[in-house]
Amino acid sequence: MSRSNTFSSYGSVAKGFHWLTALLIFSAFPLGYVANELAHEIQSPGFDGSQAVIERATLLFSLHKTIGVAVFFTALLRILWALSQPKPGLLHPDRKAEALAAEVVHWLLYGSLVAVPLSGWIHHAATTGFAPIWWPFGQSLPFVPKSDHVAGLFGGLHWLLVWTLAAALGLHIAGALKHHVIDRDATLRRMLPGSGTLPRPPAQAHSLAPMLVAVVVWGGVLGGGAALGILGGHDHDHGTEGTVAPVVAAAPEGAGGWAVQSGTLGIAVTQMGSVINGSFGEWTAVINFEEPAAPGPAGDVEVTIAIPSLELGSVASQAMGADYFDSANFPTAQFTAEIEKLAEGYQAVGTLTIKGETVPATLPFDLVLEGDTAKMSGGLTLNRLDFGVGKSLPDESSLAFAVDVAVELDAKRAE
Repeated sequence: MSRSNTFSSYGSVAKGFHWLTALLIFSAFPLGYVANELAHEIQSPGFDGSQAVIERATLLFSLHKTIGVAVFFTALLRILWALSQPKPGLLHPDRKAEALAAEVVHWLLYGSLVAVPLSGWIHHAATTGFAPIWWPFGQSLPFVPKSDHVAGLFGGLHWLLVWTLAAALGLHIAGALKHHVIDRDATLRRMLPGSGTLPRPPAQAHSLAPMLVAVVVWGGVLGGGAALGILGGHDHDHGTEGTVAPVVAAAPEGAGGWAVQSGTLGIAVTQMGSVINGSFGEWTAVINFEEPAAPGPAGDVEVTIAIPSLELGSVASQAMGADYFDSANFPTAQFTAEIEKLAEGYQAVGTLTIKGETVPATLPFDLVLEGDTAKMSGGLTLNRLDFGVGKSLPDESSLAFAVDVAVELDAKRAE
C-alpha cells in the first residue's frame, strides 16, 4: 500500500494519522468527563478532603491533558500531510447537499482537532495548582499569563469546542456508516487497512463553500456561548484583588488608637507543586500603638478575618470545605497579640485562632512612621496541620504544610 494519497484512496500515512487521532480522541473524552466530575466533587464545599479522590482526579486530569497535547500535535502533522497530498474525491459528488455536509463536517473536524486541545492547554497554562501535563517541557505557554480571567475564558471555550467536536465526530461516524451500510460504497473502505481495489471517483471541482459554512458554524457556537455567559470567567488576578481596602473596625479610643486606611492580607499555598496566591477581601484591625523610646512593649492589636472572603483562584470553593477552613462552622479567624519594639524592627506576639484551634503566633514586621501615618508590612509562615486544615492530606504530595501569610497596611492615628 502506498504511503501517499491518490484521487481514489488514502495512503498509509493518512490512514495512520486518522486512526491514531481516533484512538486519542476516544481516550480523551471519557477521561475528561470523569476527571471533570471529580473536580466538581473536590471543589464543592461539602468535599471531605479524601486523598484517594484527589489522587484519582489528578491522575485522570494528567492523562487527559497529556493525550490532549498529543492530539494537538498529531492534528497539526495530519493537516500538514493532507496539504501536501492529493485529496481523494467524493464517490457521489452529484448529491450536492450530502457532499456539502460531508465537506463541512471535515472542516469542523480539522479545526476542532486543533482548537479543542489548544484551548484546554491555554486553560491549563493560565491556572496553577492542578494536575501536570506529563512531558519535560514545562506547564506554561508563551504569552499566557496566570489569570483566572484567561482560564475562565478558555475553559468555557474548551467546553464549547469539545461539544462542537463531539457533534462533528458523531456526524462523521454516521456518514461513514451510512455509506457502508446503506449505500454499500467504498467510502469507509478507503480508510481501512488493506482496502484492495477501489473505484475511481467521478471528476469534480473543490469549492470554498464548505469551509465558509464551517466558519459560520464556529461563529454561531462562539456567539451563542458568549450570549449564554459560557465564555465568562471572573478575573482574580486583575482589577481589585490585592488593593481592596478591608472592612476596618473603628479605631479604639485613646491617644494610641490607629485606624487602618487600606491594606492587604494575602496567603500563598503550594498545591501539586504550584504556588497559588490569594487574599482575604474582608478583615478588620483594631490597633493600639505608641512608639516607645527603647525596645519594649508598644501596644496591642486584634485582627478579625472573614474566612468566606478568601480569593484563592479556582480552589477558593474547595478551601471553604469541611476538611479545610470549614467556613460554614468557623466563618472567622482571629489574631490577638501584644506589639513589641525590637532592637531592629517590630513583632506582634500572640495567638491565632482558625477553625476553633488557637495556636501561638509571632508576626515580625517593619514599620515606617511619618507623623500621624504609618506603613506596616510583615509576614509569617504557618503549618496548616496546626489548625486541622487538610487533615485528610497528612503529607505534602498534594498540599504543602506551609502557608505563607503576608500583611501590608496603611494606618492613621485616630483624632
